[in-house]
Amino acid sequence: MIKIAVFVSGGGTNLQALIDAEKRGEIPHGKITLVLASNDKAYAIERAKNAGIKPVVVSRRAYASQAAYDEAIVSTCYEHDIDMVILAGFLSILGQPVIDAYKDRIINVHPSLIPSFCGKGYYGLKVHEEALKRGVKVTGATVHLVNEIPDGGRILFQKAVEVQDGDTPEILQKRVMEQAEWILLPKAAAMLSEKLDEEEK
Repeated sequence: MIKIAVFVSGGGTNLQALIDAEKRGEIPHGKITLVLASNDKAYAIERAKNAGIKPVVVSRRAYASQAAYDEAIVSTCYEHDIDMVILAGFLSILGQPVIDAYKDRIINVHPSLIPSFCGKGYYGLKVHEEALKRGVKVTGATVHLVNEIPDGGRILFQKAVEVQDGDTPEILQKRVMEQAEWILLPKAAAMLSEKLDEEEK
């Protein structure tokens, strides 16, 4: 069984989608055994506790440098025997040591159809604000492997979502989550954990 850490920074709706999918038996080769939060105010911590998953806070502010922060993340994951990482609304940047430690074992969900509205500075509502400003008729979500380029790793899944008249960034964000992110993320978790499980046999 592949041990999964989910990295979070906020409300944890994507984390909840993963927990629910696991409960339904949709991630048969993986188990979420750790939730790593970038701040102690993240509601995702409560979601983890409610699901019986250990939450740990590793705050960027607590470390003097990016290198020290990366080291803390890697050692926390190693302590818990983590095999793969899912970024579910994690707002801290991961440095090279983390990416190297979990090469091709980190997935991220981004709320647009990459390569649109992605890269440095594009996260959260900002992505949907820009999509509406540009007047696109279709947006969506992308799950990709994480490398050293923000949103630059190999794409695993994409799903399109229609933009509707009268959409606000908040309304669009909710639709993209419900129709794309909450579907794609568990699907990618299932696929990667099965692949890693096969490799370890």
